Amino acid sequence: MKIAVVSDIHANLIALQRVFVEIQKKAADAIWCLGDTVGYGPYPQECVDIIRSQAQICLAGNHDLAVLGKIDLAAFNPIAREAILWQRKHLTDESLAWLQNLPSRVETAVATLAHASPRHPIWEYIDNEEVAAENYDAFNTPIGLIGHSHLAMGWQMQRKTTQIETEHIAETPGTPITLNLVYKWLLNPGSVGQPRDHDPRASFAMLDTEAWTWTWHRVEYDIERVEQDIMAAGLPEVLGRRLHLGW
Repeated sequence: MKIAVVSDIHANLIALQRVFVEIQKKAADAIWCLGDTVGYGPYPQECVDIIRSQAQICLAGNHDLAVLGKIDLAAFNPIAREAILWQRKHLTDESLAWLQNLPSRVETAVATLAHASPRHPIWEYIDNEEVAAENYDAFNTPIGLIGHSHLAMGWQMQRKTTQIETEHIAETPGTPITLNLVYKWLLNPGSVGQPRDHDPRASFAMLDTEAWTWTWHRVEYDIERVEQDIMAAGLPEVLGRRLHLGW
């Protein structure tokens, strides 16, 4: 089974559309979304419509929950808060009801999906070996799929006596990584709508559960158009500028 894994779309329709073109070319059998469909960007309703209709699994991220009023806005920086308040006004009641019913963690036969981390599904950044190792016992499947950090990266982990040996897996777009199931794997597809690893291209990944491979992919999209639409919406201009930097 070929599964397209997307995360952290953040209401960036232009990036999402380009990613879906590539997903279609790769003949994905399913699409899994790890959360934060909304937040930051100028197209929350359009992105909800696409993910709602196309994804077989979708999680709730911290921005999704904040739009619903389930997370105190004091937990967000002023720019994120402003975008969340704007997005509440630009989502239909039907879309808000759909977001309301999303889980933040799902376990399948092969993978545990969590927006942030297996042990703290809403708000923990896994961006180093130490935090990855601390999540080893928080999931029982061979693979853990996470988003939240907007960083395309992964970790190969194995228990050795009382320690967890952890190896960082760097992103190499287009090159499959063989998933030896002797190990546990924590894998982050990166962000569709707001990458933060200094590569402005939209990021997603393909999980092949027959060949047992994981492949990151990067897609260029029209950042200038998104920036213009952010300004036209009256959202903070920095949300457009940062897209050019991949940060």
